[in-house]
Amino acid sequence: MLFKLDLQFFAQKKGGGSASTNCSHDSQSKRLGVKKFGGEHVKNGSIILRQRGSKYKLGKGVYFGKDYTIHASYDGWVGFFQGRGKRTFVEVNHVLPR
Repeated sequence: MLFKLDLQFFAQKKGGGSASTNCSHDSQSKRLGVKKFGGEHVKNGSIILRQRGSKYKLGKGVYFGKDYTIHASYDGWVGFFQGRGKRTFVEVNHVLPR
């Protein structure tokens, strides 16, 4: 009498998967965000805010770095204000804001 065998073959080794699924490969944090808040004193060239893209816009006394980092153009106090279309502007004033 003949027996009908249904043999199934499984993998002998566990699959490696991609590197993105391994928890040992975490990326470095980029330390983005506001570094100096409204009313704080800054010196010429100091970093006020680090960002990806131009989320915050330029006001008086500040300039963009090559990666959209906002720097102070001169010594003064940091100020944030809302412009048209809910845009947030960053500026540096010579006088302390109230």
